[in-house]
Amino acid sequence: MTTTSQTALSPIEAYLAELDRALIGRRGTKADLLAEARDGLRDAAEAYREGGWSETEAQRRAVADFGQIREIAGDYQAELSMHNGVRTLWLLVLGVPAMQTSWEVARIFTYGSWSRLTTPNPGWYPYVTQFTHAAIYAVPFLGLLALLGTRFLSRRFDGVRTARACRTLGAIAVGLNLFSVLLLIGATGVVDAARLFLSGPCGLLMVAWVVLSFRLAVLARRSWRGCATIVA
Repeated sequence: MTTTSQTALSPIEAYLAELDRALIGRRGTKADLLAEARDGLRDAAEAYREGGWSETEAQRRAVADFGQIREIAGDYQAELSMHNGVRTLWLLVLGVPAMQTSWEVARIFTYGSWSRLTTPNPGWYPYVTQFTHAAIYAVPFLGLLALLGTRFLSRRFDGVRTARACRTLGAIAVGLNLFSVLLLIGATGVVDAARLFLSGPCGLLMVAWVVLSFRLAVLARRSWRGCATIVA
């Protein structure tokens, strides 16, 4: 049944279906790229039809002129990876500071001063909190640096190299954020697990922060897979 449905496709639709399978990325962005390709192929086929070719032959010639799937997919995949990477970076730049600020505000209004804590801090715990606080500033800074760098590189290099640079900086920032969040949660749980849930809102925001961190990791992985597809 699958073979019959593929055979029934026109040359242009068969080409686009194969191109779709070769690409990794967000469905909406991929659909936009495929729609752009479809418009270009139909315009080329129309020009061939006006030259006297049959509909099927006109489409075949338009597809041949458009290029091999591997070559076209590489260019499109670079653009998809760029979209994925930029989306991840904006979440880093805006999401991480927003989560930290929200948690601090919730802590102030629903729990109060840190002086209320009764469990003493071991000597190593302040180093953990200092590291995680530094990461809160470092992560959005790296994300912003990557965004600016991507904008700069896109004017001077091809999409593949720009996507790789965006992917690498984004992966570093995402990794640092995830590590710092898990480190803080693990260390706090060892000292006094109750600190993770100072109040209901603080507990919910902590969970949301963890979810955001893993979501960023998933997006970074997709961008990485997309770049790996370009190389392959």
